[in-house]
Amino acid sequence: MRKTEGFPGRLDKEPPSTLMWTLFLLAQHYDRRGQYEVALEKIDEAIAHTPTVIDLYSAKSRILKHAGDLTAAAALADEARCMDLADRYINSECVKRMLQADQVALAEKTVVLFTKDGDQHNNLHDMQCMYELASGESYFRQGDLGRALKKFLAVEKHYADITEDQFDFHSYCLRKMTLRTYVEMLKFQNRLHSHAYFRKAASGAIRCYIKLFDSPPKSGTEEDEEMAKLLPSQKKKMRQKQRKAEARAKKEAESKSEESNAGNASKSGKRHAKAVDPDPNGEKLLQVDEPLTEATKYLKLLQKNSFDSLETHLLSFEVYMRKQKVLLALQALKHLLRLDAESPDTHRCLIRFFNKVSSMPAPASDAERLVSNVLEAERQTISQLQDKTLSDVNSSFLKKHEGSLMHRAAAAEMLNLLEPDKKHEALLLIEDSPNNIVSMNGALGLVKEWRLRDCIAVHKLLNGVFLDEEAASRWKVRCAEYFLYSTYFEGSRSSAVISTTPYNSTDNGIGSPEQVLQSASNITMNGKLEKFKDLQI
Repeated sequence: MRKTEGFPGRLDKEPPSTLMWTLFLLAQHYDRRGQYEVALEKIDEAIAHTPTVIDLYSAKSRILKHAGDLTAAAALADEARCMDLADRYINSECVKRMLQADQVALAEKTVVLFTKDGDQHNNLHDMQCMYELASGESYFRQGDLGRALKKFLAVEKHYADITEDQFDFHSYCLRKMTLRTYVEMLKFQNRLHSHAYFRKAASGAIRCYIKLFDSPPKSGTEEDEEMAKLLPSQKKKMRQKQRKAEARAKKEAESKSEESNAGNASKSGKRHAKAVDPDPNGEKLLQVDEPLTEATKYLKLLQKNSFDSLETHLLSFEVYMRKQKVLLALQALKHLLRLDAESPDTHRCLIRFFNKVSSMPAPASDAERLVSNVLEAERQTISQLQDKTLSDVNSSFLKKHEGSLMHRAAAAEMLNLLEPDKKHEALLLIEDSPNNIVSMNGALGLVKEWRLRDCIAVHKLLNGVFLDEEAASRWKVRCAEYFLYSTYFEGSRSSAVISTTPYNSTDNGIGSPEQVLQSASNITMNGKLEKFKDLQI
């Protein structure tokens, strides 16, 4: 098409835009196959051909996100947004990319550009657009459990409001005799909590409570004791850090207050009453005596409305194991085996459960003996455990799935649990995993089997469970060779490596990470950028 300006076998010439859209299609095709380098080459050629098409920048942003460069993806999405400030969809895509890159402050400044007059964030909450899900996930990744929990519970509040709003509909339908619509509404209400948004929010809240149970916040006395152990110079540095943090928080609160006061005045000059949030950072939500009891409230809703979801029973298993409720944990395990017996997560739960059962003390009361008899009887019904030790079960699982990275990682983790003296052998199981070439039905190019998120999970496993920094470092170096654009592994073509990144110029829409973070201050509440007046296309 570049030479003939037409399709093969046709004499008619196509318009110049046909080549651009063909490259656009090819870029998405290679992106879907995981060939990100080729996809970026095609989309860059399309942008060079017609640099005024917004869809090309959005597509390049998606490709970079899939390749693992979330910072560059957010910058491209912001460039696409700046090309059409009146497009709400592009603004939403940009906010999503920013939240995926954990640029929450920049995302919040961008998302409120399409809200009405008044308190911007409250207005955004009233719109029930469920943006809190991505924001909560970002805070959870950053370790800010208070704000993450606040965002997840805000989504749960949306569904409570939807339920409450249905009450007005009952009398209306009966009065107007719209019975068919009334029945549809009743069916909708029955499956309301089975919606994907609610499932994600409830799962996020449960994960926050589990993490809060595993690592409870320190009390004031414990902090004072730790402070007393420090040297005088260290105490001085600690106090200086605390003062700076308090000053920074005060300054942010004042700036937000000024923005909200300015926004409270509508175009007609009237001022709106502003509801003050007594707990903006979710600190009070963390002050619960029993986090697992709070988690159980949302867990029951998931068990009732998302019964066939693997994640529901994985969370049930984690909660009940921590609550020492063995029979309920066994019930969750049996549901996992029913849904996907070959899943790495199911295998972990199976080995962990019966390893815990084997280490339980001998039953002393009638109730304990009854529980023990039930566990023994149920063990005989599980095909994976019949006439086998847990080590044999783990070896059989590894032999069956020796070509899969995640299955090998699960088997290695359980080997380290069952036989801690074989830690080196368990590490070799992970590090010797082959990255095989996937058959793509004769398509051009080679595609490796490993996925970026799986490799990140393995790296966290080496750091968090095995506590081996050297093995984690070796794994990171190896993955950086496969995922060149990943900022997590600091690939050679990612924006994390500023000296070698090809996205350091404004020609392709991506600046350095520092420039991306500084752009938050350039966004004003009316959607204008200070640098937008100098944009040349």
